Amino acid sequence: MSDTPDPENVSPDLIEPLRRAIGERYLTYALSTIMHRALPDARDGLKPVHRRILYAMRELRLSSAGGFRKSAKISGDVMGNYHPHGDQAIYDAMARLAQDFNVRYPLVDGQGNFGNIDGDNPAASRYTEARMTAAAEALLDGLNEDAVDFRANYDGTLTEPVVLPAAFPNLLANGSSGIAVGMATNIPPHNIDELVQACLHLIKTPDARDETLLNYIPGPDFPTGGVLVEPRESIAETYRTGRGAFRLRCRWHTEDLGRGQWQIIVTEIPFQVQKSKLIEKLAEVIQTKKVPILGDVRDESAEDIRIVLEPRSKNVDPDVLMGMLYRSSDLETRFSLNMNVLIDGLTPKVCSLKEVLRAFLDHRREVLLRRSRHRMAKIDHRLEVLEGLIVAFLHLDRVIDIIRYDDDPKAALMYEDWGRPHQSTIARATSEADYVSPLAGVDRAGLVLVADPAAGVPAVLGDEPVQAGVPRRYAGREQGLSDVQAEAILNMRLRSLRRLEELELVAERDRLMAERAELEDLLETGSLQWAKIAEQLREVRAQFGAKAPGGARRTTFAEAGEVEEVPLEAMIEREPVTIVCSQMGWIRALTGHIDLNRELKFKDGDGPRFIFHAETTDRLLLFGSNGRFYTLSAANLPGGRGMGEPVRLMVDLPNEARIVDLFIHRPGGRLLVASSAGDGFVVAEEEVVAQTRAGKQVLNVRAPAQARICHPVSGDHLAVVGENRKVLVFPLDQLPEMGRGKGVRLQKYKDGGLSDATTFTLAEGLSWRDPAGRTRTVGPDELAEWQGNRAGSGRMAPRGFPRDNRFT
Repeated sequence: MSDTPDPENVSPDLIEPLRRAIGERYLTYALSTIMHRALPDARDGLKPVHRRILYAMRELRLSSAGGFRKSAKISGDVMGNYHPHGDQAIYDAMARLAQDFNVRYPLVDGQGNFGNIDGDNPAASRYTEARMTAAAEALLDGLNEDAVDFRANYDGTLTEPVVLPAAFPNLLANGSSGIAVGMATNIPPHNIDELVQACLHLIKTPDARDETLLNYIPGPDFPTGGVLVEPRESIAETYRTGRGAFRLRCRWHTEDLGRGQWQIIVTEIPFQVQKSKLIEKLAEVIQTKKVPILGDVRDESAEDIRIVLEPRSKNVDPDVLMGMLYRSSDLETRFSLNMNVLIDGLTPKVCSLKEVLRAFLDHRREVLLRRSRHRMAKIDHRLEVLEGLIVAFLHLDRVIDIIRYDDDPKAALMYEDWGRPHQSTIARATSEADYVSPLAGVDRAGLVLVADPAAGVPAVLGDEPVQAGVPRRYAGREQGLSDVQAEAILNMRLRSLRRLEELELVAERDRLMAERAELEDLLETGSLQWAKIAEQLREVRAQFGAKAPGGARRTTFAEAGEVEEVPLEAMIEREPVTIVCSQMGWIRALTGHIDLNRELKFKDGDGPRFIFHAETTDRLLLFGSNGRFYTLSAANLPGGRGMGEPVRLMVDLPNEARIVDLFIHRPGGRLLVASSAGDGFVVAEEEVVAQTRAGKQVLNVRAPAQARICHPVSGDHLAVVGENRKVLVFPLDQLPEMGRGKGVRLQKYKDGGLSDATTFTLAEGLSWRDPAGRTRTVGPDELAEWQGNRAGSGRMAPRGFPRDNRFT
């Protein structure tokens, strides 16, 4: 029997299109990621995992002035009670809250190895301990006063806060980052003192412009300091739109070593840059000679950061050196801002600076109102108790008599007529034994029942109805004290029965009445509410502001000053070298200008190909048979002690391409480039300089043709010789100057292709070396029979022309 269900017998409720099924489930996952994992709440600036960590630490009573607890205990409680995810993820989140190089105002006080700015990970949770900081306590202040809503935890056994009261704008103070589904957030940290000033301004001027807030919040304040070089106009636009970026540089100064020597000391690095990775990058810059004027880098950091940069020469300008390093390393970074947060904990929105501050202030107002109502309820309860205690003190003898002799002192206290003269409790009890009408039922405990429970008809005493549940002997009496007051009197200690206590009760009642009146005014008047919020913010400013330890601004501002292109002459000491490149493409630079005819050593089967004098400041141009130009720095070439290195390791020259020419770049010069197919053109040398290893494509060739000619242009005529030994001479102005392309036809061939080409001045004649090594020159009159127009076939070469069909 087949296990496949019959579609006709399947319930319609179980049939669902795959697209809708997947769409609904993925949407559920996306919303869960956005709301419960990746995006922070605009009110307290926390994600659920951070909020649960702080709440669990509060439940463990890990105050900032108390003792530490093992991190494993904390992360275990968070996982078991509130956050059913991996304990390692919880511990990593808690460890980050303790890292003062990642968080501007740490919320966790860690004891042990919690990682460092080098990028080292924290120790295992069983080795570290933690407790809350004062900043974390400020975020939690008010939880016991019904300041926020609570919800059930994941298994319904406990409750957790939906959001924290947050005494300061933590979202901006500590920043946040996260990646959700289809959206992300990245918010830099700011200075609490400046945030409070901006909030006070918004309270005073609710319709303040975004630009005005920059007078109070000029920009982020990173925990690692640094120098912010972003223009004010750009910062204003970033805060207005909620999207943008900030350019952040390291902080450095020059240290004088005497005798004209100096070195650069970096004392602060950009935010979220690992120092160890930065040192590795700087070492790579030195090794690859991207910044030739940088000689060495050392890390002398201890508790503070101290990175030493040594220049190669004392004649280097420090600003020039740092300008080059800004481009080549993470000594300058861009911190992106994307203020995507949850408004009211539900709706993700990219907010401006003003909107985020307004969300925080609205939250603080709601917290104030809820705490005020909670306090008023507490006052009302206490006032009720105080009224009962005062009554007890006014009738102290009667209270003592009731407690001493009455079988049910609580009921007696509640239904005693405190306005009538005192009489014996025992006599009252016997004389009032028949208070209840015969129509009313009486249970065994002596409580009055209703006459007709089904109809709800109350029992009566004479013409007055009596209250069900009232002791039989007090039926028909008006209740004098409440249950709360009677309980408070019964729980009162004997030592409180002194005269001074009565005065203190009256004073407390008067004080609470005055406080209650103030709370009533506060709840009814908006201006008083904002004044109270402003007062609370000033207290936060006094605790965490600029005058508090660690509260001063760390990140300063400066003009960027765009780094100009620095010529190599300004970065490299000019020294003579001899460039040697072998037939197999091994290149090296020998110190000094040696004799070019000197015999040099090469690998077995290899020999010399190019050898010429240069200087360390020169740039070399390499032309490949694939038509691409590659640029090399003479200062970056390997020394001449060995055989050198393959040039293909320095540039991306394909293995099937050969080196056509290698020469020194001459700014302002022009080059003749041509292919074996006889096509070519003139190109300016500035157009062929490549900035990357991949080189720059200049002459377009198609197989089987290859790039064959690359000569400097000089003179007014061009001489071309083909593999068929025919020579053509034509004016150079017939050849176009291009930046890139296939070029135009230089000479027409029936068979074969181009062999060689050269430029010369017609008036001086055309020269070449004969087989005997002598230079032969053919004057302009003799060249008349070879002269023609471009793309002609030409005539056979003159007698004595080299057999290799080469002009040089």
